[in-house]
Amino acid sequence: MAKTVQDYIRTIADFPHEGIMFRDVTTLFADARGFRMAIDQLLHPYAGLPIDKVVGLEARGFILGGAVAHQLSVGFVPIRKKGKLPGPTIAEEYTLEYGEAVMEVHDDALQAGERVLVVDDLLATGGTCEAGIKLIERLGAEVVACAFVIDLPDLGGRAKLEALGMDVHALCAFDGT
Repeated sequence: MAKTVQDYIRTIADFPHEGIMFRDVTTLFADARGFRMAIDQLLHPYAGLPIDKVVGLEARGFILGGAVAHQLSVGFVPIRKKGKLPGPTIAEEYTLEYGEAVMEVHDDALQAGERVLVVDDLLATGGTCEAGIKLIERLGAEVVACAFVIDLPDLGGRAKLEALGMDVHALCAFDGT
């Protein structure tokens, strides 16, 4: 039987905390066939749509987003954790499952009216992606959609993003945390 993207993802119990089932995409990235399958499936719904940039969320979103941007022949913009970008930035605070964090983007990374596809490996609570969306919109760009390899529907991220009016695409889903 043919493998699916989900078949390439390793689960590690009790990482980074007891009770967490960590969905490890490094095994997907390490397999040429699996990685290619994931990139093709991430970009498929958006091929032919007017997209100006792909935004990747730190850190695994950089790997996926860069490859998707390459395939779509558009530019790539990283949204990073606070203090990692060298130029002038704008910032957005957000809540994680276990605390708070700040994401930043260069203040000239996107232009008003540009159409953006947001890419990351995992959708959990949606907090990181929501912060990214806010940064993108503050720069005057429009989020066309958000694409993920994994959705953890029990954590409510998809519902949160859809309530913001976002089109959400995920290649697979895992129950639980």
